[in-house]
Amino acid sequence: MFTHTSTEWAPWHVIPADRKWFARVAAAAVIANALIEIDPQYPKLGDDAIRDLQDAKRELEAEAPVGAAPDPFAVAA
Repeated sequence: MFTHTSTEWAPWHVIPADRKWFARVAAAAVIANALIEIDPQYPKLGDDAIRDLQDAKRELEAEAPVGAAPDPFAVAA
């Protein structure tokens, strides 16, 4: 089954499960390796999208309760 369904695009990985800790480490290693190989990047936003996000942030900050910081992450920094 593995030889017929595992492809370069969607490989199968056999992870032994006799020891739970080892299975978790092995699965984490497979996932970490896949993420390293695909090198995910944040999407690049255009000027319109950035402007829309800034407008939405301003609207949400305006809804903050009285006495609360509009942006709690900015206060913590």
